[in-house]
Amino acid sequence: MIDVSTRGSAPAASLLCAAILGLGACTGVPEGVPVVEDFDLDRYLGTWYEIARLDHSFERGLEKVTADYSLRDDGGVHVVNRGYDAAKGEWDEAIGKAYFVGSRDTGQLKVSFFGPFYGGYNIVELDHENYQYSLVAGPNRSYLWILARSPHLDRAIVDELVARAAQLGFATDELIFVQH
Repeated sequence: MIDVSTRGSAPAASLLCAAILGLGACTGVPEGVPVVEDFDLDRYLGTWYEIARLDHSFERGLEKVTADYSLRDDGGVHVVNRGYDAAKGEWDEAIGKAYFVGSRDTGQLKVSFFGPFYGGYNIVELDHENYQYSLVAGPNRSYLWILARSPHLDRAIVDELVARAAQLGFATDELIFVQH
């Protein structure tokens, strides 16, 4: 759920996006982190609730965060990320697009919220049976999200996903659990 928020000025947001995504290998996968196989985009489409994330300025202070994925006419994915900024009393939204990096049955996509700049969206763990939760990494270990189809996810599943992320080298002690 890499999301460069629409908060702030457009030039500042563009610079932030360029800085984050322009560091090379932006659409890649962190070294040693596998992505899911047998991925089915049609089952992944729809609304996902952010359960936990690593902190980033573009989501800082946001709660009730969701990502909505729908099919684009060009075969890509239309992305709408929303979160509520309680300090400002307003919703924040970022609209983007995503495309598969390789095979459509592998959970590796690239996502863009600003022009030609793309970042990695790598599905590391997925409830293959029901598509009810996923663990998503960005292009490096600084980006991590736990997503679910409902605003609350069973604690045992959250613990499993956090343990898996820790095993893969993510700083899970820094996860922020999102209020819904």
